[in-house]
Amino acid sequence: MRYDRLQITKAAQGAAGRRNMHISKLTLVNYRNFSNTSLRFQKGVNTIIGENGSGKSNILRAIRLLLDDTMVRAAYRLEESDFSRSLGQWQGHWIIISVEFEEISTDECVQALFLHGAAVLDEPAVRKATYNLIFRPKKEIRSKFAALDVWDEDELAQIRSTITINDYETIFTGRSEADFSDPKVYKELVGDFELCDFSSETEFPEIGSKVPGFLSVTKEVSLTFIQALRDVVAEFHNNRTNPLLTLLKSKSGQINPAAMEPITEMVRELNTSIEDLEDVQSVRNHIRETIKDAAGETYSPASLSIKSDLPEEADKLFQSLRLFVGESEEGYEGAIHELSLGGANLIYLTLKLLEFKYQREKMAMANFLLIEEPEAHIHTHIQKTLFDRIAYSDAQIIYTTHSTHISEVSNVSNVNILGRHGALCEAYQPATGLEPAQINSIQRYLDAVRSNLLFAKSVILVEGDVEEILIPILLKQVLGVSVDELGISVINIRSTGFKNVAVLFHDLRIRKRCAIVTDLDQAFFDVTVQTTDTKAVANRKAKAAGSQKAGLERQADLTAFTSENRWLETFYAKHTFEVDFVVAGNHEAVVQTIPGVYKDNDTKELATQQLRSGDLGIMGSRTLTMAKQEGKGWFALLLAEYLTPQVRIPSYLLQAIHFAHGTFPLPLLARVFQHRAECRFGSNLGNVSAKQAFLLEVERFAQGLIDLETLKAAIDLMLPGDAINAFLAEIQ
Repeated sequence: MRYDRLQITKAAQGAAGRRNMHISKLTLVNYRNFSNTSLRFQKGVNTIIGENGSGKSNILRAIRLLLDDTMVRAAYRLEESDFSRSLGQWQGHWIIISVEFEEISTDECVQALFLHGAAVLDEPAVRKATYNLIFRPKKEIRSKFAALDVWDEDELAQIRSTITINDYETIFTGRSEADFSDPKVYKELVGDFELCDFSSETEFPEIGSKVPGFLSVTKEVSLTFIQALRDVVAEFHNNRTNPLLTLLKSKSGQINPAAMEPITEMVRELNTSIEDLEDVQSVRNHIRETIKDAAGETYSPASLSIKSDLPEEADKLFQSLRLFVGESEEGYEGAIHELSLGGANLIYLTLKLLEFKYQREKMAMANFLLIEEPEAHIHTHIQKTLFDRIAYSDAQIIYTTHSTHISEVSNVSNVNILGRHGALCEAYQPATGLEPAQINSIQRYLDAVRSNLLFAKSVILVEGDVEEILIPILLKQVLGVSVDELGISVINIRSTGFKNVAVLFHDLRIRKRCAIVTDLDQAFFDVTVQTTDTKAVANRKAKAAGSQKAGLERQADLTAFTSENRWLETFYAKHTFEVDFVVAGNHEAVVQTIPGVYKDNDTKELATQQLRSGDLGIMGSRTLTMAKQEGKGWFALLLAEYLTPQVRIPSYLLQAIHFAHGTFPLPLLARVFQHRAECRFGSNLGNVSAKQAFLLEVERFAQGLIDLETLKAAIDLMLPGDAINAFLAEIQ
């Protein structure tokens, strides 16, 4: 039984009331900056978040190549630049873009779209189906690969050297059984180029049946794409992309020609009236006379007129319409170019959403709305409100963003996170494998703290305000680079409940490094109970002993939690941040905060003596007393004013930083060393030779002439006691 496109469309329209078909999975193999990755989608609103250059636009383009009927056919002809750079040599490899649909309508003709090929229509209804774009070498090339013997590398290299992009073809297939995201499956279908091992077959049923042109999926779905808002005014000036004109054209097709006739007649009369104006006719005659005087009768035009060019056709009349908007309450309405960037972008978004609404009225078997980075120039509150409310029961929405404000109103179960690893990118689904209670907990946390947790290259989780405030400052002082430059986000959990958030970082979810920084709360004074203890002393000892016990239990719990998870590691302050900070050699910085904490001179003098005593118990007690009196967060801000490039970062924090960041590349280390040279030598003329000698060693290291161990020895000799030495000691 044969179904043509008209039948399928009518059936889709009849089934519109019960359509729920949506994209459940997108797999990209060798496409642009994706080597092999999969994104998961849910019904409703889905968010793709990631930094600049992480491939958000490439993902939307991949979806459009499969489902957008407005994409020019030439777009399906991929180029060399579309191959992933991880391949090295692209010749012979395939690009695969695969979409999986779920909850397909049971209507017979809609089913026909996915039951083509070897399947028969009396089979059970299909509820899940695939649709693939495969860009592969033509059969002639595939046959050459199939004829190769294993390890025949020379012949393989010869074949690949002759392949050009013209030797490739684009096919669309459906009902594929192959899991394209599995590297083993890819090697079975395409071949193993390292081993020169290729199947003797050139066609594989697993990739699915070719989709006939008359069954094109793009004709049966509605897809609206709203591109990134970068130059909205230009979009309004371009008749091809003007969203207002698109809407008017959409409606003009429904207008009765008889209703337009009076309007076009008025335009004709207006054109005639303008042409008949005395001044217009006078200028016309003067032009004719001047031409004759200059060129003579023989070479002059036979006729010449000045006519009004107001269009009489409905579609051209619509092109002359412009949108005017008032942003203030003073009553003035300006053209789009007069609006603020935010106002123009909001209007553009609104018109595109209306365009999508019109598209939905066409009753396609599925509706898709793709929105690319909508946050540009739009106020924070508008971002959050707009995308908290944007939802359609009969449509799937996918938008990309690097706005934390938009991500806050995104359901974590409907989020894909893009992570960069050099030139390649991967997609992570943060809710994969989690229980509903865990997902709800994470969702509430993300709603409450409004953090950039999901956008970070790597994360350091801390338990309080002190670490959140001071870790970035310590890094800037000692290394001369910010946590943002290092790609590290310091996230304040505001408790010791790290597991609720750290569970996100896992092979199944977000594959990024996460360092947990917490306190062991080990007592720094004797907590042995004595009969002579006063009640206050006894209470203090009991509290310290309880904290110490809780710290050990927390350590055991986190050790079990992070074991066998390469993305997580915990780092402990032996006591607390304040105590470990002061005993690391930073007592003078704390001494300088005393005038901001105490007013009484006797107390100031006593506090100074205690902080300089060298006794752990005395120094630690005084520092904690000052922090609690001011409030730990306020004390951290006060302390920050007195930190210098010679501040000593406690070793557990250095270890956490090294774990979170990973390997420090040579150019970054060179910048750090140059910063230390400025800190140590400055612009003092007496230090010029020492500074030059130090920088010469740094340059030799950057050029690979000496190794890191040799440089460490040189720095220890040239910068004895410098704060950078502790940082270098943690580099393996």
